[in-house]
Amino acid sequence: MKKIICSVLLFLLLMGGTHTMAQTPDRATWLWNPWMFYDSPQSTLTFLQQKQISIVFVQIDADIPRAKYHAFLTGAHKLNIKVYALDGAPNWGNSTGAKAKNKFKNWLANYQTNAPATAKFDGIHVDIEPYGLAEWDTKRAATIRGFQNVITELAAYAKVQKLPFEADIPFWFDEINYNNPAYGKGNLAEWTIRSTDGVALMSYRDTSQAIIDISTKEMQWGQQYGKQVRVGVETMESKEHPFISFHEEGEQAMERALVDVNTAFNGYSSFAGVSVHHVGSWMNLRP
Repeated sequence: MKKIICSVLLFLLLMGGTHTMAQTPDRATWLWNPWMFYDSPQSTLTFLQQKQISIVFVQIDADIPRAKYHAFLTGAHKLNIKVYALDGAPNWGNSTGAKAKNKFKNWLANYQTNAPATAKFDGIHVDIEPYGLAEWDTKRAATIRGFQNVITELAAYAKVQKLPFEADIPFWFDEINYNNPAYGKGNLAEWTIRSTDGVALMSYRDTSQAIIDISTKEMQWGQQYGKQVRVGVETMESKEHPFISFHEEGEQAMERALVDVNTAFNGYSSFAGVSVHHVGSWMNLRP
């Protein structure tokens, strides 16, 4: 009998251990205006701490002295907040955006080499959004291939830097297919998830059920490929499409919805938590 009890306890322990191997869900946010911590570093960090942020995606601005980034990252790390280098533009996938893309890569490589150990970035996060180009409508196949090229390039770069690499994608990428000689054919959302360490899904809706409905397919792909999927929500005002943001509903409504999202996706190993867009508009969101 004692032997049976021990076996059962061992089984439960192993099962529990398997379950806890999944990454603890994060609360992430985008910080698009790094001048916030240039002018008010402590209040910026205090806001992130109050909102229980565990990862912040911070825009790279070469005009800001690196010492300011050193101080901010060191302060964030003391609060157990990871910081990912953030940048990107729709034209990064074509020749017009190559200069800005390479500037980001060179800046970050130099920064990582020279920054103190306490001030190094913990990852790379890009927001490219190729559908912002006019060519998305006129030359979509080539634009998609350009997006795939830059994601592939940056994923390789991130490996050299020994940093995890993530990309933002809209929820509707799962309706976009590609077919080209370089990457074959398939679904663009699935390809992006497979080709990165993780994605922040812009699941911009203002009800929990809508958010869950438009995120499930990506969560399944993330689980299939062993990749991470963050579920993103919006706080910026959108007068034309108010249903994409919690600007009207306020923070309490958003937090209730995020509880439902966490509950719905808690069983997925791919679920990396929620992401709130973005610090500036979140600070002004009504209760």
